[in-house]
Amino acid sequence: MHSIRLRPLHFLVLASLIATLSHAQEPASSNPAAGSSAKQASSDANQVVLKVGDVQVTKEEFESRIHDIEPGHGEEGTPDKDRQRLGDDYASVLMLSQQAVAKHLDSSPEVARKLDVARMQVLSDAEFATLMQQAQPTFAEVSQYYNAHASDYDEVQIRRLFIWKERENSKGAPLSSQAARAKAEQIRQAYASGTNVQKLSSDLTKSQAGMLDANPLSFTRGELSPPIEKASLSLKEGEWSEVEDTPARLLLIQLVKRDRQQLGQVSPRIEKQLQDEKMQALLNDLKKNAGIWLDEKYFGTAVAPVPDAQRRASNPPSELRKSATKGDSNHEEQ
Repeated sequence: MHSIRLRPLHFLVLASLIATLSHAQEPASSNPAAGSSAKQASSDANQVVLKVGDVQVTKEEFESRIHDIEPGHGEEGTPDKDRQRLGDDYASVLMLSQQAVAKHLDSSPEVARKLDVARMQVLSDAEFATLMQQAQPTFAEVSQYYNAHASDYDEVQIRRLFIWKERENSKGAPLSSQAARAKAEQIRQAYASGTNVQKLSSDLTKSQAGMLDANPLSFTRGELSPPIEKASLSLKEGEWSEVEDTPARLLLIQLVKRDRQQLGQVSPRIEKQLQDEKMQALLNDLKKNAGIWLDEKYFGTAVAPVPDAQRRASNPPSELRKSATKGDSNHEEQ
């Protein structure tokens, strides 16, 4: 067995129960041709493809359950060798589960506890999916948010010019700020006079005196450091500004173009943000109304991180946490 291990056993058992209890009836079609096609499809779906003892598994059951365990596997188009492996693995797990029930292992405290936890997680996922649908923002809400925060989506194209004051393995004295500015002005004048920017960039890099962006770089608000962002948003297109002067380097930027991302470009990002906010509000209300209480002597009083903060944490979240909060070089410019 390669893919289906004992870990998904609880899922298979639950899926078997659900499949047994919830077969949906297809409505009869008034179109004879459509009815014939539907019957053929139903016949194919109900084709028994696997047996373990007295238990029969249809094509539809097998493909749907394998898809839940290994998305993208088991359906039409899966290579025969892969489908055969999946079928053998599935049959083995089903056989072992039958043996476990025959030996009443499902009644043992440990297995019963794991089944209870599995059931709780499946139900939690189902309710979470329902709440996520409920938290889905409308187009009007997305548009309203965009209009209220339009400046957040300002975008600039800038060209950076670095002049190194200290050079690698250089034994000479570092450049002074005055000398660095004179070098920068020399390059700016050459650029303004029409010298090919690609050549300027290449020559400057080869000389190890600095670096010039041959092509402008695009940044949205919040991606640049505060001093550079402030300067880029205050410049007129084509203008240069000195934004950094340190013992190691002098940095100037040129505003090439200022623009704003349109609603269609940022709608997915806004939708996700609004959905996360709505979802968090729904969860907070549910927690408040559910009467949740935690013993501070046992759990402590530290406030649990919100989902986004949890996702940014260096340590991966526990399985329980996932279920509870899934809402969800040298001279180089960093």
